[in-house]
Amino acid sequence: MKIFKLFFTICCASVIFAGFAQNTVSLNGKWELSYWEQPRKPVRTPDAMQQVTFKTIPATVPGNVELDLQAAGIIHDPMIGNNVWEMRPYEGHQWCYSRTFPTPAVEDGQTVMLCFGGIDCLADIWLNGKLLASPENMLIEHRYDVTDLLDRQKDNKLQVIIRSAVLYSQENLRDGLGRKDVNGEGANLRKAPHSYGWDILPRLVSAGLWRDVSLQIMNPIYFTDVFWVTNWADTAKKRAGMKVEYQLVLPFKELDKHQAVVTLKRNGKVVYQHSEILYLNMYRHSFTLENVELWWPRGYGDPALYEASVSIVDKQGKTLARDVKNIGVRTMTLMHTEITTPEKPGEFCFKVNGEKIFVKGTNWVPVDALHSRDAALLNGVMDMAVDLNCNMIRCWGGNVYEDHAFFDLCDRNGIMVWQDFSMACDAYPQSPEFIAKIYEEVRSVVLKLRNHPGLILWSGNNENDGKFGDPNRDLISRGVIPEAISAWDPTRSYLPSSPWYSPEFVKNGRNGKLLPEHHLWGPRGYYKDPFYTDLQCHFVSEIGYHGCPNRETLEKMFDKDFVYPWKKGTFEWNDQWQTKASKEHLYSHGTDDRNDLMINQVKVVFGDVPTDLDRFIFASQSVQAEAMKFFVELWRMDKFRKTGILWWNLRDGWPMISDAVTDYYNSKKLAYYYIKQVQQNACVMIGDANESKHPVIAVNDTREEKQGTVTVRDLDTKEVLLSGKFVIPVNGKTEIGSIPESGKHAMWVIEYTLGNEKFTNHYLNGTPPFKLADYERWYKKIYQVNKWIKNN
Repeated sequence: MKIFKLFFTICCASVIFAGFAQNTVSLNGKWELSYWEQPRKPVRTPDAMQQVTFKTIPATVPGNVELDLQAAGIIHDPMIGNNVWEMRPYEGHQWCYSRTFPTPAVEDGQTVMLCFGGIDCLADIWLNGKLLASPENMLIEHRYDVTDLLDRQKDNKLQVIIRSAVLYSQENLRDGLGRKDVNGEGANLRKAPHSYGWDILPRLVSAGLWRDVSLQIMNPIYFTDVFWVTNWADTAKKRAGMKVEYQLVLPFKELDKHQAVVTLKRNGKVVYQHSEILYLNMYRHSFTLENVELWWPRGYGDPALYEASVSIVDKQGKTLARDVKNIGVRTMTLMHTEITTPEKPGEFCFKVNGEKIFVKGTNWVPVDALHSRDAALLNGVMDMAVDLNCNMIRCWGGNVYEDHAFFDLCDRNGIMVWQDFSMACDAYPQSPEFIAKIYEEVRSVVLKLRNHPGLILWSGNNENDGKFGDPNRDLISRGVIPEAISAWDPTRSYLPSSPWYSPEFVKNGRNGKLLPEHHLWGPRGYYKDPFYTDLQCHFVSEIGYHGCPNRETLEKMFDKDFVYPWKKGTFEWNDQWQTKASKEHLYSHGTDDRNDLMINQVKVVFGDVPTDLDRFIFASQSVQAEAMKFFVELWRMDKFRKTGILWWNLRDGWPMISDAVTDYYNSKKLAYYYIKQVQQNACVMIGDANESKHPVIAVNDTREEKQGTVTVRDLDTKEVLLSGKFVIPVNGKTEIGSIPESGKHAMWVIEYTLGNEKFTNHYLNGTPPFKLADYERWYKKIYQVNKWIKNN
């Protein structure tokens, strides 16, 4: 591990400032964007720009070059039809963002930091004709001390020259393990993996200043890091052991003079305070918090947050520096074994404050393929996650890292976050140079996000283990990442990969049935096939089913003549439907048959595939909805042998044909509503027949006993199949009764109460194929029942 100590030394040269800025000056807004074809030797200086022919258009920051080209009328809207391919010629271009700004008022002893929230990606930053830095990571923040570079006499000129990411890939050889397709093209570059094309997002090898740009004016005393940790929690006695660690920058003459004041407030009331003389630039304070209100995931209690501050105060009571965060007091761990077998089941279970948590949630993919639009879309997507009662979100490794706003919403709403590091579906380079980049990235991301109580797990990557002969030799997921986490966030659990191919798993022949945590894709046939029902994994972190978007969405994302995909009554997908499949590249064919998933799945359940577009949409969405509901119920009814399900996925990051239950325009598919039915904190469900009886199961994902009543009846005949009262133990389940097996095609409606609240669910009885006309009739009746329940 000596090699990683070397990287530690290299990467610690850049300090991440989390501290107290007296003033922030935004540099967002109007910029200029120049662009030109990248020559054999890339342009890297303002002087060299004068040797090439370039065009200049207005630009907006935060932004992406595609949006500026569209605004200038140079390309069409890339979200429509095949227009995304208009960006292909620009992949070989360079870009220069430029603007001027006046020097802000700066007092003696203050420091001015130039801050980039996100630069995509290979950049040279020039300020007043001087090279400031050459960052090469889209995924992390970049901050530079520019105090001595600012011009006090005239406006400053800031230029960010960006090189072609596609041409950069030609500078790097791929070893025998790495992918050689579009997904491997950017493996050597720290850029969002989805950018090169994925089966859920288009190819947009973008460039831009995609997050805020600002000047932060730091006082002579400012914090560089503050870290709050819960060491232990006693739920019965309402006590918790805490510590806070902080570091700051200050002139030597300010030592031994001031007080460092640690304060915790709950709902505006001070619940803990401690102060002592500031005699070092770093300190650790441990304490016990009495009558504590713990942070809990959704359903298990209140996600209580405290205002936690550290202040430096002089003798006159003036605050010289202050760091404020919202923290949650909680312990958390992932209990897992290397494999699971019938003889030794093992486990994969999250615990918060010592309580087992049954996980029900979703995978989080890019909110937008053009990430400068993420912030504006975030609240609407998070509202849906809350509405669906998700208690965990898995941030998928093909994405960027979400900003504080995302994690703040999760913290407030009791949503746990599983965070993959941004690597996916590839064997990444093992060179010392690349590993150094990863250490810098991990350190940056961990230091930024580690105070969020909802962040429950770091995961090394998405599905990389399957790309190695023995992934336990991977120097990234088994070396540099856990070393960085051990140094900077030692109390949070770490999973090397999802799914994790442990030494014991590899030793036993890499049999997928041995995985405690799994991604269940497979043949994507009938959703009740043994592939789904016979696996013995405890936790599924990816599982999904295709569903056609609503008609109004199709009409937005396709040119008018391409909305209807059939020719002469047969399924011949036109090229726009293929593009939206998603086609990873204009000349790749990996997703050519992806739309056929909808055809095959509809055919399995309903026998025939309607060629009327509206009936096809309904049939496709009905199959997806029943499948997704079944997956959630299958896992919940086997609580705690099964411990959680993260279905794929909540929303598209682009107008697509996909597995998402909500499309890019936030138009919900039928699966959204079915999932909402079965993700209530307590729910009554009917299982498939076992020994000629259908079990009726009630599950309770709270820390309170639940009592209720239930009636199950045939939707057509009104026959009551089961009726009675039930009690569900704390965080447990109970079998209310059973219903005799029947081969008849029918829809059974479940009406149940919990206290004064009324709920419904349903069960589709019988084996396919069903008649689509029957299902249409049942759906209308279910809709009427749900409407009556809601209004009464």
